Order: sequence, then C-alpha cells, then structure tokens
Amino acid sequence: MRLGIDIGGTKTAAVAIGADGELTDQVRMPTGFGAEAVVATALRTVERMTELAGVGAASFISIGIGIPGAVDSDTGRVAHAVNLGLEGLDLGSRLSDTLGVEVRVENDVKAAAVGAHHLLGVADGIRAHSMAYLNLGTGLAAGIVLDGRLLRGGHGVAGEIGHLPVDPGGVVCGCGQRGCLETFASGSAIARMWPTAHALPARALFDAADAGDERAIEVRERFLTGVAAAVRLLVLTTDVDDVVIGGGLSALGGPLLAGTRRILGEWALDSAFLASLDLAARVQVIPFGFPAAAVGAALVGEHQWLKS
Repeated sequence: MRLGIDIGGTKTAAVAIGADGELTDQVRMPTGFGAEAVVATALRTVERMTELAGVGAASFISIGIGIPGAVDSDTGRVAHAVNLGLEGLDLGSRLSDTLGVEVRVENDVKAAAVGAHHLLGVADGIRAHSMAYLNLGTGLAAGIVLDGRLLRGGHGVAGEIGHLPVDPGGVVCGCGQRGCLETFASGSAIARMWPTAHALPARALFDAADAGDERAIEVRERFLTGVAAAVRLLVLTTDVDDVVIGGGLSALGGPLLAGTRRILGEWALDSAFLASLDLAARVQVIPFGFPAAAVGAALVGEHQWLKS
C-alpha cells in the first residue's frame, strides 16, 4: 500500500492506496499550527492509518505529503506556508528520521494534479497523457502533467498562473502585481467583488445570480470569464488533453462547469482558431469529495513522478 497525506490550513486528510490503485482507508483530522504542530499532525495521521490498515509504517511502499507553500521536492523542505505558520521546515527528513521510511513532500496543488491524473486514468482504463489541474480555492494555481510526468519547472513554480497579469488597470494582487488572473477567478476575488456574511460566499453569489440579482449576475460572469481564461491559458501554453477544475470552488459543480463551457463556446464563435481547439470539451470538474491531493501525495514516491 501507499500512504498519502494532504496537510491543509485547517484539516489534514490521508488515504491509503492498494496495489490495485483503489482507495482503501481514509482519515481526517485537524491540522496544528506551526512547525512542531505540523510534524505532530503528520505523525498522528501516520499512526492512525497504520492502526486502520493493521500494519507498521515500514509496510507502506511509499509515504507522501502534499502541503501548501514553496516545496523543494528533492529535499522535502517547506517554506512560505503562511497558513500553517511555516517559514522553513525540513518536513521530509524530520518524518523520515522518525518513521524510518522515506517520506516525499510535494506542493499540494501539484500533488492534487497527480491525484486527478490518476483518477482520469482509472476512469479511462489507461494513464491519461496530459492534463492540467486548475485549483480554484482562496487563490488560483495549476498543476500540470505532461506525458505522464509532473511539470515542476526549473524553480518549482510551474503552474502559478494565478499571478499572470491580465488587466493592467485591475486591482493589486497579493503578489504585488496588478490585475492578476487570481483577482478575477478565486475565492478571494469573489469575497472582494461580492461581500457577504454567508458561510459559502460562492454559493450565495450563484444563488443570487440565479434569482435575477443584476449585480450578482455581473460578478458571476466576471468570475466565470476568469475561469475560462485560465482554461484557455493552460491549453494554449501546454496543449493538455484535459483541464480538471478542483479546489474548494469546484463544489459549485454543474453550474461552474456549464458557465465555463458556455463562455469558452462563445469565444469559439468569434475565433475559428479557438473553435478548432474545442476548449469546452476539454474542461471538467473533479467529482465532489475526491481527495485529489492526498491521492497524489500517495503516488509522488513512484518512480515516474520523480523527474520534472
């Protein structure tokens, strides 16, 4: 079995994957804040999974971690994971030394891309050739799999398309640039454009738009246009076969997919070039509840994922 752990800002999820590629045991627990608490959370998760599986940690073929922030996948060091209180943590080596098993660490969005790629392969009965995982959460980023290999780039920032400026006159992004794609298509963008006390702002926005609220319709259209632009960008730069939308906002499900495909279809009517790419047919939303980052983390120890 392979063990994958997705360490998020508030919760940690883990899955075990059997030799047949199917998910077996799953665990969820709160995530601690700060370096020592994050390490302790990971160790508690491993302990719980070994109890469920009835095996020791050494019985897992691979153990992988998906975590936010800048991750050096070669050394397992994590930096700039602000939501976890991490400015520098040698997570991989700390866990490996304690468990006596090699633990590989990957950025959570890149790990989720591996997990989504695995899901497509299981659904198709083959390993999908190329795919981009478009993560729509508080921010926007992508993970890219080309010819069965995860694209990390020379400095590990491949897929950070949320910080590509698309509107020179737009609002200032958290990265310091102006008018980035993330300022249109993300949870933080919706919170800025559609202030609400609702626990699920994106859902409230879509519901208000469906009810005919003109301002909500305008904001929803701006958001969906940003999502469609991200899909177009990923296909034009990497020519992936599929763009899978994941992250917290993927819970919008059908309306998100239908709206994105509608806008892509409208663009195709005005451009024979875009029409030839059939962008709308390439985009899909990940099934609700699928633990993509944890599944991907379980697989990053496999040989095929070790190279960029």
